[in-house]
Amino acid sequence: MKIIPVIDVLNGVVVHAVRGQRERYAPLRSVLCSSVEPLDVAETFERLGFMELYMADLDAIMGGVRNLALYRRLKAELSLNFMVDAGIADVQSAGEVLDAGVSKVVIGTETLPSFRVVADSVRVFGEDRVLVSLDTRSGRILSVSNEIKSMDPVKVAKRLEGLGVRRIILLDLDRVGSECGVNLNLLRRIMAETGLEVLVGGGVRSIEDLEILRDVGVYGVLLATALHNGRVGVEDLRLRRLI
Repeated sequence: MKIIPVIDVLNGVVVHAVRGQRERYAPLRSVLCSSVEPLDVAETFERLGFMELYMADLDAIMGGVRNLALYRRLKAELSLNFMVDAGIADVQSAGEVLDAGVSKVVIGTETLPSFRVVADSVRVFGEDRVLVSLDTRSGRILSVSNEIKSMDPVKVAKRLEGLGVRRIILLDLDRVGSECGVNLNLLRRIMAETGLEVLVGGGVRSIEDLEILRDVGVYGVLLATALHNGRVGVEDLRLRRLI
């Protein structure tokens, strides 16, 4: 199981994401790094031994300009692989993100207008470079598409698998930054009914939560708040061979 640290970027700085309430996000305060500059935070994760990073480009997700120059700097100055959710709504945008040096592009259902964008992206860029984030709130899919947001999350996952998607992120925005535990029921349903590799984001409180997720068989966990406040320690992760 992979532990993948998260960087949420808003207005060019790293912020602390809480329950998807973006208008209330404040600059990051972390026991790991005193800076809120994305490159500094990413360098800290690399120095601590992490191999991969997830970035939510909130500026792009909220309809602004993608931080392509930042992606290029990360690629040029670090050896980390990194995946980015940059509010992708079409294949061209996915290509621009990948061309900027991103290892994998994340297509979030929140900004996804149709399943065809996913199918075309997988066909053009390959299953290894495209992930889909099932963005959920209160157990329902968030999407600009009426079709997608009306579907049960498990049915969305099955549809994505049929389109050639290999790996998804199950992101519970209600739980992001909340440390209130992971939605295990939905996770288990998706894993029981598909062969997808699942990464989980939102709600992790402790090393014990990570051990539960490892036992469930998830591919990876996106981790932010519990890392930055020290409730999940880097040494504990090393002892359990999670990094």
